[in-house]
Amino acid sequence: MRRAFGANSELAEDLRNLRLLDVTEGGRRFVLLVPRYLAPAQRLPLVVLLHGLGETTNERLGAYAWLEKYGLGSAWQRLKRPPIERTSTRGEWTDARLDEVNAELAKRPFRGFVMACPFMPNPSGPSDLDAYARWIERSLLPRARAESNALDDAAHTYLAGVSLGGYVALEMLVRMPHAFGAWAGVQTAIGTWAAPGYAEKLAQAWQPTSSSSSARPMLILTSTQDQWRTSSEALERALRAKNIPSTYRVIPGPHDQPWLREAGTIETLLWLDRLS
Repeated sequence: MRRAFGANSELAEDLRNLRLLDVTEGGRRFVLLVPRYLAPAQRLPLVVLLHGLGETTNERLGAYAWLEKYGLGSAWQRLKRPPIERTSTRGEWTDARLDEVNAELAKRPFRGFVMACPFMPNPSGPSDLDAYARWIERSLLPRARAESNALDDAAHTYLAGVSLGGYVALEMLVRMPHAFGAWAGVQTAIGTWAAPGYAEKLAQAWQPTSSSSSARPMLILTSTQDQWRTSSEALERALRAKNIPSTYRVIPGPHDQPWLREAGTIETLLWLDRLS
């Protein structure tokens, strides 16, 4: 099942250069966002974005969380129309970082990618995570590529998640490292004790082969008042100990949706855009 939303929807302002499809595949729902401005033969990376705990109870709420609650559409438009300006008075942007982001966008404009935002149930154990991994690999990725111009190789398929979604994204990554070329964790909700285990599993899973490298990009994004900040710090240390490179960034603010809408989502999208 697929439903397309046009210019008259309440999302029109954030979707003015994005095409939105509401898709059900393999018994689960996801939102697919495809840039409208591409040449017919132009192909882009595919990003899978997992939401947080608060949206795990409702399929529609979860599928639209990044778009309606985390500022995905508005972040996209701000990146496409720089310079980025503050829309919040809470101080998520320092002057230095805002200047740095705008200089980067002036040097190389934001290009973008195809985005798949699936509903993610709150997993109760390994069997739930196994089933979700199978659905992503066998249903979501093929359908997202069939409905868009997304590249179909793992090197151009990225996985990102916020809070609980960051934890689930890590679990997906260790289950199917062959499917993704990069990972971004935003205020990732894991215990500090778990960080070495993830680093060990990724070091084993991403051993270099004749066709791939273990040095796949990873982003660990947290904030000064994030309750999971120490976990992000532990993950960065554990990855470094295993010689797995990562970008570690701490920006001002708490663990909440306004932080995402003002800066967190922009930082995530910009990092993903610079991978290709």
